[in-house]
Amino acid sequence: MDQKGKKPLYFYYILAFVVIMALNAYVFPAMMKTKVSEVSYGTFIEMADEGKFSKVEISDKRIAASAKGDDEKIYVTGRVDDPQLVSRLMKNKVNFQQVVPREPSPLENFFFTWVVPILFFFILGQLFMRYMSGKMGGNAMKFGKSNAKVYVEAQTGITFADVAGQDEAKEALVELVDFLHNPQKYKDIGASMPKGALLVGPPGTGKTLLAKAIAGEAKVPFFSISGSEFIEMFVGMGAARVRDLFDQAQKKAPCIVFIDEIDAIGKKRDNGAFGSNDEREQTLNQLLSEMDGFDSSKGVIILAATNRPESLDKALLRPGRFDRRIPVELPDLKGREAILKVHAKDVRMGEGIDLNAIARATAGASGAELANIINEAALRAVRMGRDRVNQQDLEESVEVIIAGYQRKGAVISPEEKKIIAYHEIGHALVAASQSNTAPVHKITIVPRTSGALGYTMQVDKEEKVLQSKEELFNKIVTITGGRAAEEVIFKQITGGAANDIEQATRLARAMVTRLGMTEEFDMMGCETLQNAYLGGDTSMTCSEQTAAKIDAKVMEIIKSAHKKAISILEERKDDMEKLVDYLLEKETITGAEFMAILHGEDPEEANRKAQEEEESKLSGEAGAASEGTVTPGADSEGSVQDNNGGDGFVLSGTDTVDAEFTESGSTPAAGTESAPAGNGAGAPADDTGRGNSGGQA
Repeated sequence: MDQKGKKPLYFYYILAFVVIMALNAYVFPAMMKTKVSEVSYGTFIEMADEGKFSKVEISDKRIAASAKGDDEKIYVTGRVDDPQLVSRLMKNKVNFQQVVPREPSPLENFFFTWVVPILFFFILGQLFMRYMSGKMGGNAMKFGKSNAKVYVEAQTGITFADVAGQDEAKEALVELVDFLHNPQKYKDIGASMPKGALLVGPPGTGKTLLAKAIAGEAKVPFFSISGSEFIEMFVGMGAARVRDLFDQAQKKAPCIVFIDEIDAIGKKRDNGAFGSNDEREQTLNQLLSEMDGFDSSKGVIILAATNRPESLDKALLRPGRFDRRIPVELPDLKGREAILKVHAKDVRMGEGIDLNAIARATAGASGAELANIINEAALRAVRMGRDRVNQQDLEESVEVIIAGYQRKGAVISPEEKKIIAYHEIGHALVAASQSNTAPVHKITIVPRTSGALGYTMQVDKEEKVLQSKEELFNKIVTITGGRAAEEVIFKQITGGAANDIEQATRLARAMVTRLGMTEEFDMMGCETLQNAYLGGDTSMTCSEQTAAKIDAKVMEIIKSAHKKAISILEERKDDMEKLVDYLLEKETITGAEFMAILHGEDPEEANRKAQEEEESKLSGEAGAASEGTVTPGADSEGSVQDNNGGDGFVLSGTDTVDAEFTESGSTPAAGTESAPAGNGAGAPADDTGRGNSGGQA
């Protein structure tokens, strides 16, 4: 049944067939029953002798007789082998005849013997195939047709103005647009346009949006298809669809063909080992052949997107097929602010909105995540009964995206809340007591739906692209500050540092294996990064003996950082007591309040002054967007990593605690994935040690 409630056509065919069968079986026989009467053979003979019949018809199995006079009733009886029947009828002068059986013609016999059964099973098969193809999501008999969605020039509705934060990628693609507009000037000089461009980057960075923007700028048809749509259960369908896609593109040239997630069909071909996928390889071979066979001068440009470039076949990446590889990376501070402005255009924003502050607080966020932050802020404004979004909505939406909603109904005992408060103050106090660390921006012990019972948020004042060995070591010291506070105050440890342990171990291991920050291993690489855009999994490239030495060195770094954190907190017990008392009272405090208590000032007055300074900056400094950013980077202490394997958000890590504190044993938002860079920061190939100055939980 379709969306309008209409039944399919075959339903009415079946209904008509049932009605006709019912009429033939019950209605028509009942109507004829009054004229036809069945009698015994003896009765039939008596009536024939009495001269009551005017006509008799004799067939192989029965005898039918018509009565004389006005009564047109018909009498029927079964035929009996009676040699006297004919003489009886002749004696009573009854008109009789023998029914001659009708012999079917050869053509009729062939039709009902062969054509009708074949036609019946063919129709039945068609109905079955249509039903099965509906279950599989496509037309199973449509072997050679491509499922590409075709957008004419006015349907994309997207131009480069709708794409922000990817200036370098846009510059690399502008030439493609210019070629579609003015191909002759390239032909005059003898230049040929690249046949294809491969967009690579983490999920959510706008690769598909860029492809649509190119079509929108060039005002040409846009074919869009996913790599997975080429592969189905029928052998040869993928290759046929590739041929059909390129045939359609040639007919509509100039145009753009966009293949999303090309790694579904473009993976490296194996050597015929067990588990090979012949159908996928046939599809890839056909794609390679088609890209070699078409003429780029006609204006057909192939765009593809993937977040797994290392898995693609070398033949697909060679010049002449995908000539250009365009990185679409996570946006920097300026890019994040531009993306927020693009999405904020469609939302009713209040006065005094500081998108730069939101951009600084979301280092490592992709364009899709920034769009979600704006949308969450708008939803919160509606829930609060307002018709415009304010700054508080945006700040809360950042925390919602990273750590989840506040668990307002969570019941935590006063003793456990005190432990959590000391844990978070431990992070913040250790960070404030060291040089080369990001300032504390916010501390809270309000539980979140992600499983976090609290977090410490740090926001750096400038964007960094490099981090020294000292800075990374100080990050580990700050990470261990939470556990150190528990040991200093309560002389015991809890499961609240589970995420801290994971973060510290990952960062210390990166320093040893990939960043070359130890004397023992110098610049020896002992670990490689895989799937840089999808989590950054690592694999060891050293012997077991060397791996054991690496483990010992990692333990040494973490122990040294832990001892330093304990030493700092032992010296500042009094400050820690004052900060914990204030945090337990307020549950959430700002960085200004934190620093005011450390300096013996009034925290509320300091917070008021900080707000006034922020308002004056918004009204008087239009160029302030270049200051105060949180540097991207992964393996930063407690920084919350996004689920797409990108750089961690600055909202740093709410500790994962064990079951005695929360339902989950770990905090999903608390950075359980390493970021793409060598140390988790920036571009996948960059192992320079840049990273977030995010806080800990």
